[in-house]
Formats: sequence, C-alpha cells, structure tokens
Amino acid sequence: MLSDDLTKKLNAQINSESYSVVLYLQMSAWCSSKGYDGCADFFRLQANEEKQHMEKLFDYMLETGALPLLGQIAAPPTSWDNVREIFHATFEHEIKISKDISDLVEIAIAEKDFSTHNFLQWYVAEQHEEEFKLKSILDRIDMITAEGHGVYTIDREVCRLTQQAASSVTKERY
Repeated sequence: MLSDDLTKKLNAQINSESYSVVLYLQMSAWCSSKGYDGCADFFRLQANEEKQHMEKLFDYMLETGALPLLGQIAAPPTSWDNVREIFHATFEHEIKISKDISDLVEIAIAEKDFSTHNFLQWYVAEQHEEEFKLKSILDRIDMITAEGHGVYTIDREVCRLTQQAASSVTKERY
C-alpha cells in the first residue's frame, strides 16, 4: 500500500504527464500550422508516449490500492518563435519531468517502498532517453542554419527521427 505522501506525489506526476500530453499536442498543432510536418509528427508521437506514461502511473496506483486523482491542468503555450525554441522548451520540460521522477524515487527509497522504487526505474530510463533524444535534436539544429532551407532540413531530420522512433515502438510491441 502506498503512503499518503507517495500517493499525493504520484497523483501530481499523473497530472504532469497529462499536461505533457496537452503541451505536445499544442506543439504539434503549431508545427503543423507552420508547415513543419516532420516536427508535427514528432510532437504527436511524443503526446501519445506521454499518454502511455500517464496511464502506466494511473494503473500502478490502482494496482496498489490507491486512488488516482485527475486534477485540473494549465493551458500550454500556443506559439513559439522558431523550431529551435520549441525544441528547447521541450528539452527544458523533460528536464523538469526527470527531476520530478527523481524526487519520486527519493521518496520511495526513504520510505523503503521497493515495489514503487522498482516501478519508477522504467521512468528513470525513459527520461534519460527523452533528454538524450532532445539534446541530439538541439545539437543538429545548432549545426544547421535556421534560415530558409535550413528549417526544411531540420524538419526532414526530425521526420526521420520520428519514423525511427515509431518503428522502434512498433518492434517493442510485437
């Protein structure tokens, strides 16, 4: 059974993951409105991943006898100045999520809740992967000029990475 503190923090994480879904859908919409179809697909895929992360937490809480509570989430930003800014915002958001997961792990360890600690290790690995992926995209953006055909190149590169990620997800499921 989860402690009251851990229940509260896991519920907060469920709501953070829900916010991530909405944020990435909004980012997808912004990219699509600018004609950045590869980036739009990337953020749509990210939103779907975040939904799965939220549902995984939701189910874990139910399995442990705790009640998941879905709270109100803030509206995300609706526009960014350029492709680099949107990916930088995403990177910063994922760093915050990583810190939140680390805080959850710390609480689980302090409470000697080894089941929750074990469960959270998947999130630790996932956040490492997310940060690495976004840092790689930012590094590529910085290598390419963001003027004219540079934005097209960035969009194509993100599209390629999205297709690889989608292929990887498909392979994991089967």
